[in-house]
Amino acid sequence: MLKFTEDHEWLRLDGDIATVGITTHASIQLGDLVFVELPDVGASFAKGDDVAVVESVKAASEIYAPLDGEITVVNPAIADDPSVVNNDPMDAGWFFKMKLKDPSAADVLMDEDAYKALVG
Repeated sequence: MLKFTEDHEWLRLDGDIATVGITTHASIQLGDLVFVELPDVGASFAKGDDVAVVESVKAASEIYAPLDGEITVVNPAIADDPSVVNNDPMDAGWFFKMKLKDPSAADVLMDEDAYKALVG
């Protein structure tokens, strides 16, 4: 199941594990990424906390925790080569996986149609 936040993050849900990245819209708005700082595995975050940082030729921006949870895996490929996020933001450019404290909390996030209406 794919969900979206108003902060332009996507979540691919598999049980209580969410793979999280930024949307194609966000990657276009940011421009070419030059740096990605990922969270530590094992770190816990509350919804809305700063989890990661991206820097582009235009600006630096935070990536927020879409829900409460603990980081279980990060994607080192995007730290080594941030352009992966620009080239494939919705697949290979994922940032981290987190074990959700309450997977049902994802029910309030947007589906793809609602997100498309938001960025219209």
